[in-house]
Amino acid sequence: MQDNAYATSDKMTMGSDTGQRTPLLPDSVTVKVVQLPEGADFPTEQHPWGQFVYPRAGVIELTVKSNRYAAPPDFGVWLPPGTEHVARADGETSYFVLDIDADLCARLPRRASVLSVSAIAKAVFLDLQKRQVRKPQSPEDVRLMEVLIDQLSASVPVDSFLPMSSDAALRNVLEALCKNPGDSRTLVEWARYVHSTERTLARRCTRDLGMTFLEWRQRLRLSRAFAMLADGLAVQVVAQQLGYGTTSAFIAMFQKTIGTTPNTFRGRLRDGAEQR
Repeated sequence: MQDNAYATSDKMTMGSDTGQRTPLLPDSVTVKVVQLPEGADFPTEQHPWGQFVYPRAGVIELTVKSNRYAAPPDFGVWLPPGTEHVARADGETSYFVLDIDADLCARLPRRASVLSVSAIAKAVFLDLQKRQVRKPQSPEDVRLMEVLIDQLSASVPVDSFLPMSSDAALRNVLEALCKNPGDSRTLVEWARYVHSTERTLARRCTRDLGMTFLEWRQRLRLSRAFAMLADGLAVQVVAQQLGYGTTSAFIAMFQKTIGTTPNTFRGRLRDGAEQR
């Protein structure tokens, strides 16, 4: 089948939020699998197309402006067209990259977001991988690509990023915590450390981060927990290194935020590794 066949069949089209139908051409949507060694870094990148990064095994972190987005299995990071970003993988990581032409991105979030991956979308990714389909080769492949975009468009963005601050005092606190997420000093203690006051730092957290200091620290710990569990660390060890007084407190936080226990999450990580 010739490539231009995808432009002539009215079945091979993709809807938009304007009610018009945009042709889904062979190169409009592509999917590939990328494998990274431990500690891999990328230079800053920017694409004119949209990109969805979905881990199969391990955890990948992307930085967009001052926000850090952690994407464990069952979640992925959506990058709208033109989004400048930097990617990093702390451990060995394997992930899908779904590139979507800008004309097909109207129903997807207009800012970088963490999106959950439904069972349907996961099945489509795995089917395309099994058949080594990088871009549509048939009307059936086109429909599967449409399903992926539909599923991502219906996904509710998850607040799983880490905003930073340009304020010198607050940034010193945040960077110190990034180096040691288990540091349990209170905001009062941090204020003394950076020669400020608790009230001033609290106001700057609200202004620059859009959340409280404790909420930000929990997000940081959660993103590090993803990577530590992916590396095979015991739940008890993860809890201790992240500054939780008890393992049960860490498990409760994890389950409330992610909707599953750390051990169940680890099982998903293993499943992803076995499918590689």
